[in-house]
Amino acid sequence: MADAVSTQGRAATAGATIGDSEFDRDTAVTRRAGEPGVYDIDLSAGWTIINALNGGYLLAVLGRALADALPHDDPFSVSAHYLTASAPGPAVIRTDVARTGRTLSTGQASLFQYAEDGSEVERIRVIASYGDLDALPDDVRTSAQPPVMPPVEQCFGAGDAPEGAPAVPGSNAISDRLHLKLDPATLGWALGAPSGKGEMRAWFGLADGRDMDPLSLLLAVDALPPTAFEMGLKGWVPTVELTVHVRCRPAPGPLRVSITTRNLAGGFLEEDAEVWDAKDRLVAQSRQLARVRLG
Repeated sequence: MADAVSTQGRAATAGATIGDSEFDRDTAVTRRAGEPGVYDIDLSAGWTIINALNGGYLLAVLGRALADALPHDDPFSVSAHYLTASAPGPAVIRTDVARTGRTLSTGQASLFQYAEDGSEVERIRVIASYGDLDALPDDVRTSAQPPVMPPVEQCFGAGDAPEGAPAVPGSNAISDRLHLKLDPATLGWALGAPSGKGEMRAWFGLADGRDMDPLSLLLAVDALPPTAFEMGLKGWVPTVELTVHVRCRPAPGPLRVSITTRNLAGGFLEEDAEVWDAKDRLVAQSRQLARVRLG
């Protein structure tokens, strides 16, 4: 019999809503009977931006499969190449264990969907190292500082707008599943006056109140509007490659996410993200390469 894999299993963390959240249901994968390392999933349309599935959601789906396939629970480093756009509907994930060690295990996974002729088309390929975040030492030596942001009640989400201003765009399905409050200093694009700076900052959480855990951090690094918007560009900004480093298990409470771009050239830009928890700890970092439409 096939087994469903979700946060109810080994990768669960403390939190009243974990396991019952829409995020957990929509990232749950099912082991395929008789085929070790193979998982099935019906990708949810609830995590789309325009007509494409969000890259962070897809990374969390693959991360869920790898957490089951590997002997360690927590993603430490996850690198994904997005080969073709994924769409809501059936998909299969094929995993392979490259190495298992005492403190780290490494594996790879690919997500496939089906073409009209029934053949499999690879959408994403991932290589990742997993470990146990709770086993890491407490010593921290860093020059990194949390982003300076207004309190959450002074920031704006899809249902908010300053008096006399148009509403912050929120027509994408994913907006309904996130508690996302953008720093007004990075909101000029929504008001028709982008700053020209490659910056985006926001308070972040899941709309149903589920506490964040290492797997949902894979979503958090790719859930804000692209920095290209604040640089005066419009349209879809598809991810080419995304690498995430999870540094520690986040404390309960809202996260602060800061994303910056320093170089847009040849139709590509990088986005560097930092995710900070309620205890002012840097819990995740990422860098992605994305394509932009110029002109």
